[in-house]
Amino acid sequence: MLFIILIAIFSIIFFLILSNKQRKNKQYRFPPGPKKLPFIGNLHQFDPSKPAHVFFSKLAKIYGPIMSLQLGQRTMVMIQSPRIAKSFLLAQDNNYYNRFLPVSARMFSYNGLGVFFSPYNENYIEMKKMFVVHLLNSKVVQSFASIRREEVSRIIHKISDLSYNSEIVNLSDLATNFTNSNISRVAFGKRYENEDGTRSNFHGLLSEAQALFAGFFFADHFPSLGWVDKITGQYSRLEKTFKKMDEFYEKVIEDHLNKPKSHQEDIIDILLRLKNEGSFAFELTMEHIKATLMDLFIGGTDTTAAMIVWVITELMRNPSAMEKVQKEIRSVSQNKSYIEEDELVNLQYFKAVLKETFRMHPPLPLLIPRESIKRSTIDGYDILPKTTISINLWALGRNPESWTDPNLFIPERFLGSSQNFLGLDFDMIPFGAGKRICPGINFGVVNLELVLANLLHFFNWKLPMGLNKEDIDTDVQLGITMHKKNPLCLIANKSL
Repeated sequence: MLFIILIAIFSIIFFLILSNKQRKNKQYRFPPGPKKLPFIGNLHQFDPSKPAHVFFSKLAKIYGPIMSLQLGQRTMVMIQSPRIAKSFLLAQDNNYYNRFLPVSARMFSYNGLGVFFSPYNENYIEMKKMFVVHLLNSKVVQSFASIRREEVSRIIHKISDLSYNSEIVNLSDLATNFTNSNISRVAFGKRYENEDGTRSNFHGLLSEAQALFAGFFFADHFPSLGWVDKITGQYSRLEKTFKKMDEFYEKVIEDHLNKPKSHQEDIIDILLRLKNEGSFAFELTMEHIKATLMDLFIGGTDTTAAMIVWVITELMRNPSAMEKVQKEIRSVSQNKSYIEEDELVNLQYFKAVLKETFRMHPPLPLLIPRESIKRSTIDGYDILPKTTISINLWALGRNPESWTDPNLFIPERFLGSSQNFLGLDFDMIPFGAGKRICPGINFGVVNLELVLANLLHFFNWKLPMGLNKEDIDTDVQLGITMHKKNPLCLIANKSL
């Protein structure tokens, strides 16, 4: 009873404060948006069973390409126009370069020490420099070529075994296993999986972390009600997962400190070397290293796995495109059993297929939110400090003003076109753009291209008996990364 009385008193006080705030806000011109309720704002309009990017896209048809929503005590502006996205991302001052740091991101990033969730400050500038210059430059990415080759060969061998035994291939699971094994070897120097080749406890922790990133925390929307997360158990779940991941990273780092030097440096070796050299404007601590590992795994495994599945999904739904891309790949390979990285540059239709899939299925459908520092304007609308701003990347790729037949898979639209997904064409920016573009874009793309080219080269793919291409769904699993909801299960026959 006392709890209910306290909630009622707090709600009345908050309502009075909010009413006073609304009177003050009448002097501003805010982006349009749906009507909101006292206290909760527009939270009641969200359907937790449906993807947020689709919800925002439907609202854009009513309120326009830039709109405002009240999420509890937090104001959010959603941009769904290439023109407005460009002006926002390429703003000349630093007003929009800070990240919004929700509870889960704050904990997993060691309070913003990594590059993804760092405020735009000296730490971010140095951490991004570390990524671009030392961790994922072209020389380092090339040094991991043998690992990529081995992991691609490994997934081909697994699929070959399934094919030989006439078993169905769960490509969704295999794509996740491939990306986890690849990034584990690149970052840690070895795979972390069970003896039977299944995902280890560490990869289970990654899945839990990704679920928590997408989870609801009262503290993110009602800072004064953060204690409710502790009562519901959500915060203790976050702490438990973080503690286990932190302990795992501690153990891996300790193993690296005690092992003899090897010829092949992994990411932890590079980070420890940079720490000892002290070549940054700040002290590179163990927390910086662990936050960097978190960036690599959270941002580098899920997204690549999702894209592998979406590319094959769209090709299965469009047999003519599948025939064209396999014909191109096999003509370039000249009957070799493996597509090498230097051969990828010649695959023009294959690259068009990738671009079209990025357009329709960006792995992160919503750009990681920014937070405004001071009062400003976007497209003539007032943006107050501490406003959360994001871009609906999924909506940009389906904008009928930018794309002919935007809901159809047509790779040919990119043939003979210089348009790409590297952050310069704002109709399609799956990796972001501007100063906060994803620093791992080159590393991610080469992994994606290599595994896909070889999967399409080595196997002919068919649907299980009784299924037609119309039966393949594109339903989306809820979460930060846009995964296909239902696993993609196919039959693979060797083409060689």
